[in-house]
Amino acid sequence: MRTQLITREGYNALKKELDYLWRQERPEVTKKVTWAASLGDRSENADYQYNKKRLREIDRRVRYLSKCIENLKLVDYSPEQEGRVFFGAWVSIESESGEQKRFRIAGYDEIFGRQDYISIDSPMARALLKKSVGDEAAVITPAGEAYWYINQIEYNVGES
Repeated sequence: MRTQLITREGYNALKKELDYLWRQERPEVTKKVTWAASLGDRSENADYQYNKKRLREIDRRVRYLSKCIENLKLVDYSPEQEGRVFFGAWVSIESESGEQKRFRIAGYDEIFGRQDYISIDSPMARALLKKSVGDEAAVITPAGEAYWYINQIEYNVGES
């Protein structure tokens, strides 16, 4: 079970994608399907087959996004979060060996295609929650426990 949280930035991106698919791409693909169907034999019509498949993909994504947006809890920045790691934080950490990482703790639906976001449900995020700068976090990995030190915590204040 994944946590149903999303940042304002992620919420706006999902709404924008849903709007684009429903208002722009779907009507264009529907026109292409109608045009290709009017040409006759659909069994050997590549335009018809491809666009029909694309239409199913769009409809599947629209259903997913609609349901997803309906069930997500939008989490905005709060001044009480300052100085500690919570949902939506940008965190800079360093391992005992000096390896450094910087990422944002975000919702499951925001992390795809982003190398700098991690899910709130990940072991790293869970270990960092409620910690402050200078704190050590023990992250349980398949190779054993790894220790990370928090160097910096930032929030996107006033994202729209």
